[in-house]
Amino acid sequence: MQNNFIKIAKVALVLVYLVIIAGAVVRMTGSGMGCPDWPKCFGYYIPPTDISELEWQPQRAFKKGQVIIVDETLQVAKSDFTTADSFQDDNWSLYTKHDYAVFNPSHTWVEFINRLFGALAGLGTLIMAIASFRYWKRKKKITILSWVVVFAMGFQAWLGATVVYSVLAPAKITVHMVMALVIVGIILYIIHAANEKVRPNKPDTLAKNLIFITLFATLLQVVFGTQVRQFIDEQIMVYGDSAPELWLSNPDINFYIHRSFSIIIVLLNLYLAFRITKYNLGYSKIYWVLFMLLIEVITGLAMYFLDFPFSTQAIHLVMASLLFGFQSYLALEVINAFKTRKTL
Repeated sequence: MQNNFIKIAKVALVLVYLVIIAGAVVRMTGSGMGCPDWPKCFGYYIPPTDISELEWQPQRAFKKGQVIIVDETLQVAKSDFTTADSFQDDNWSLYTKHDYAVFNPSHTWVEFINRLFGALAGLGTLIMAIASFRYWKRKKKITILSWVVVFAMGFQAWLGATVVYSVLAPAKITVHMVMALVIVGIILYIIHAANEKVRPNKPDTLAKNLIFITLFATLLQVVFGTQVRQFIDEQIMVYGDSAPELWLSNPDINFYIHRSFSIIIVLLNLYLAFRITKYNLGYSKIYWVLFMLLIEVITGLAMYFLDFPFSTQAIHLVMASLLFGFQSYLALEVINAFKTRKTL
């Protein structure tokens, strides 16, 4: 019973990470506004593949809520109807959430796939929550937190909608990313709490403090990173996609904070790894943390010195989320180590 639930929770965790990966691809390709409405895409459950599907045509049937582009505006069908020989304003209402009215089929489908992954992750967390009722009598926190994840996924979906409605406002993107990491952290806690065969590591106060400091530092670094990404987006609007060598030609203060803080994070984790190894404390996941940091450093240097090679931005973001996950589990292991010592 326990093993089945842990497997379900791990699948839910993987699905959440798939959403993060899909979101990174959305950011990398600039597809955030590929679907300008939510939860549908141009008013369709399956989005259009050609601009002709979003153009007014005579004698064409429309369903209520379907969208067309007219004079660089989005027009929404008020009801089910078939068009006459000329355009009639009375059948349409202006989409008022924002004034973005651009159709790019590749962007649309990248964003649509991202939303599909989100729906799949929501289903996975719902199944986990239902399965968690088996713990209600002996570990209520597992059931409660499992349902917290379900509601958190709903809140995350709402945040995704606000990101679209705001036409990718930087602050909303940051909150959206941080919320994804919070969900990852809760699921990791659920998995750890359900696993009764966890072998305790050696407790060490300095290691404990360092683990929590590095975890918090990584979360801050993600926030700084989203600000740098926003600056790059603005530079792309100025210089275009074909001039990546100019995107960081005159970086703002957030870039320097992000770069300098990364050095601090690397040094903290190196010292933590040294202490874990020297005193044989266990916590083997620290080596995964160092691996993630290495990839982070390599992709960061590549973006700056090699002018943003393809996929480096997406890899950088995904590695940051994986790094946070491994550090979160390290934090749970160190808490368990101190709890075990108290019960001896």
